[in-house]
Amino acid sequence: MATEGPAVRRVQVAEHPRLLKLKEMFNSKFGSIPKFYVRAPGRVNIIGEHIDYCGYSVLPMAVEQDMLIAVEPVKTHVLQLANTNPLYPDFSTSANNIQIDKTKPLWHNYFLCGFKGIQEHFGLSDLTGMNCLVDGNIPPSSGLSSSSALVCCAGLVTLTVLGMNLSKVELAEICAKSERYIGTEGGGMDQSISFLAEEGTAKLIEFSPLRATDVKLPSGAVFVIANSCVEMNKAATSHFNIRVMECRLAAKLLAKHKSLPWKEVLRLEEVQAKLGISLEEMLLITEDALHPEPYSPEEICKCLGISLQELKTQILSPNTQDVLTFKLYQRAKHVYSEAARVLQFKKICEEAPDNVVQLLGELMNQSHRSCRDMYECSCPELDQLVDICRKFGAQGSRLTGAGWGGCTVSIVPAEKLSSFLANVHEAYYQRSNRSLAPEKQSLFATKPGGGALVFLEA
Repeated sequence: MATEGPAVRRVQVAEHPRLLKLKEMFNSKFGSIPKFYVRAPGRVNIIGEHIDYCGYSVLPMAVEQDMLIAVEPVKTHVLQLANTNPLYPDFSTSANNIQIDKTKPLWHNYFLCGFKGIQEHFGLSDLTGMNCLVDGNIPPSSGLSSSSALVCCAGLVTLTVLGMNLSKVELAEICAKSERYIGTEGGGMDQSISFLAEEGTAKLIEFSPLRATDVKLPSGAVFVIANSCVEMNKAATSHFNIRVMECRLAAKLLAKHKSLPWKEVLRLEEVQAKLGISLEEMLLITEDALHPEPYSPEEICKCLGISLQELKTQILSPNTQDVLTFKLYQRAKHVYSEAARVLQFKKICEEAPDNVVQLLGELMNQSHRSCRDMYECSCPELDQLVDICRKFGAQGSRLTGAGWGGCTVSIVPAEKLSSFLANVHEAYYQRSNRSLAPEKQSLFATKPGGGALVFLEA
């Protein structure tokens, strides 16, 4: 797996309605025919929220919804981007001077991240141009990773145009790094599953070094995704980046408390690794070392023996330098307990006891409680949707993705699926007084899909 690149498939475009429609739209837009197509899937994270950037394993699966791009390399050095969705305006720029405006999370900037990531990886300056038409069916800002799928798709498009080769792992690492051009301090889960996913299995994804292990989900259960219809944009909000910094600060204070060289510690996982102890023991140390009351920047400086200037310039990211309070105890408690739940989840899937669905559901419920109370990344609509899903037969339900909106994922016994879907649809989408846009009212069962690939016309 480590060395193999994404699959290339030859297809009869006429036999694939979505590809055919994209080809026709491309032709009417650019007056020519695409040379190839690239797809990259979105993902649902079954368990393991907000812990990838702390160094811990996560457990996602790819969904069937994806980003699809039709591509034609051109002789000019111009990158022309268009989208099948009229909400997203056309964009063009020189292929050799990519500027990404962090202040505006515009759709084309995610494409530029992937493009620039490959360009910089190979140190290329004289790049050919291309015409691209993007078609996505992942609901935007739903926590199913539409933006990362676009970054991955763009990275694979650029690699294919250049005629270069990289393994799936290398591609995932480049795309994870390049998404930071837009200001998101993510951890790499989304890009990894987009490239490493395989049909029929979820994946335990571990970091440094990046690797993915199959996790077979129980056959008697279905995973159902429900959109809360509250949009959350990771790049446009400070919530996400504040949490990343709170985890970094918690790691430094815990390291200092245990007399470790705290200056080089960036992630909570590093503290555990340096101490060589279990996650359960890390939870006890957190109780001992940190207090539940929020920390002011001044108190953090006092604990670490540094000046406010050092804190701001050497530790905090530019967009978190004016934050007045940091909750370190709560964030560390969530991360260490959630990391333990991921490992338990994998173990239960492997052992497959008779009550496997109930046990996995309980872990998902614990995860939601921790996200809501300790990480504070839920919202009233997500909490309501989780309650409705549990009421109508889900053994477990939780927010998925960054939170603050987006989707829930529920584990539902297969025999209850049709009544579950009908009841949740009525209780959340029809009865609520919110004016929920019909196109966002997505409620669907999903199974693990495959990863990114290139289509060539046969």
